[in-house]
Amino acid sequence: MQRTSKSYFRFWLCCNSVGRIGQGASEMLKKILIANRGEIAVRIVRACAEMNIRSAAIYTEPDRHALHVKRADEAYSLGEDPLAGYLDARRLVNLAVQTGCDAIHPGYGFLSENAEFARICAERGIRFIGPDADVIAKMGDKTAARASMIAAGVPVTPGTEGNLADLEHALLEAEKIGYPIMLKATSGGGGRGIRRCDSADELRAQYPRVISEATKAFGSAEVFLEKCIVDPKHIEVQILADSHGNVIHLFERDCSIQRRNQKLIEIAPSPQLTPEQRQYVGELAVRAAKAVNYENAGTVEFLVTGHEIYFMEMNTRVQVEHTISEQITGVDIVREQIRVAAGLPLSYRQEDISFRGFALQFRINAEDPKNNFLPSFGRITRYYAPGGPGVRTDTAIYTGYTIPPYYDSMCLKLVVWALTWEEALNRGSRALADMRLQGVKTTARYYQEILQDPDFRSGEFNTSFVPTHPQLLNYSEKRNPSELALAIAAALAAHAGI
Repeated sequence: MQRTSKSYFRFWLCCNSVGRIGQGASEMLKKILIANRGEIAVRIVRACAEMNIRSAAIYTEPDRHALHVKRADEAYSLGEDPLAGYLDARRLVNLAVQTGCDAIHPGYGFLSENAEFARICAERGIRFIGPDADVIAKMGDKTAARASMIAAGVPVTPGTEGNLADLEHALLEAEKIGYPIMLKATSGGGGRGIRRCDSADELRAQYPRVISEATKAFGSAEVFLEKCIVDPKHIEVQILADSHGNVIHLFERDCSIQRRNQKLIEIAPSPQLTPEQRQYVGELAVRAAKAVNYENAGTVEFLVTGHEIYFMEMNTRVQVEHTISEQITGVDIVREQIRVAAGLPLSYRQEDISFRGFALQFRINAEDPKNNFLPSFGRITRYYAPGGPGVRTDTAIYTGYTIPPYYDSMCLKLVVWALTWEEALNRGSRALADMRLQGVKTTARYYQEILQDPDFRSGEFNTSFVPTHPQLLNYSEKRNPSELALAIAAALAAHAGI
């Protein structure tokens, strides 16, 4: 009995030591409501499990059989409507209180950058795993964010000081700035509410469209103008900040491979920056975060052209592409988010952070690239993930799962890591070829073409890559012999009435 007691004591001491050193958030946060769905909800569930924190999932009827519902410790229905429950801030906070949660993780999208959501959490005594409401509001207002960056000495693109009063005001300001210009929704994000205008006629045509899109998507008709930086590199920096005044960066990601402002392939670190640029953009990101008293995980986005670097916006949430920063630095970003929300200091200092190798993330979207990227929702008849060294998949799909038509078309994130740029490209090609995802059209085959393109492989590209390489969409749909044999066998069986 005495031996058992000593063994138990050692076990207790070990567990509690781990809790203090590596999983301190679990001492303060006991249960987290995950106010999201899909792969990011699964990602948060896994982080909670590793930190001995209970996870509570939410779902609407189309997500009843979703993987995040199956994996969480608890799950609560929000009703029949596909979207309404995910967007009802007060109902979600009430649910967190009723079910004994002490924190909410908003993931990305939905209410993740909704200042009112964070404010309601604070009012009800629920920790919001993200920055506070005032910071979300300030950085979500693009004109206020620009003003904050100018005050902090962070370079911004030339543009209007505030919102536009009307079309005539827009035309006047555009003449001062010089075409081309970008017309942007002040509360916009995710590539929506933004149009390039190369002339006054285009601005006249696009102005009411952006106003309409901004009103529908963000509930605000406010817009502003920025100088269009033609064919820039899109560089963003991952930052982490705590309530003790510590702010660090995890180096940069290159998001230049995008279509219509929607990212397709992300890379960390950028193969295009010099060491001096890398240091400078990291310092700018930290300065930007400190200027607004930022806490938790965030991303500062920049446009890079030649030797010029301009602040574009700040995303006050975890990014879809946080995975590749984790791969090159070894830092678990979601874990740090939870620790910070619990009031604990960051686990790392800036001098502790270094990167190794290159990581690429492929957003495997349920879309048909050969048909103008038309969404391809439906039942997944066969899926298995690629494996091997340096391969990671973040997803919520499985064989037999039906991708609902109500949400984003991304069905999984394939991440590869290798020591060199060329090895990373080759590993990406192999992993994409290894993956089996049947029943819906996806962007996987298109990404294989990009990986073989000499311009991409050279490590020199910008945001014009996709539109200036239309030939990459002329690939043929290849089927390996085993898939062809299965298709023939199925056809013969159907014909024979088996």
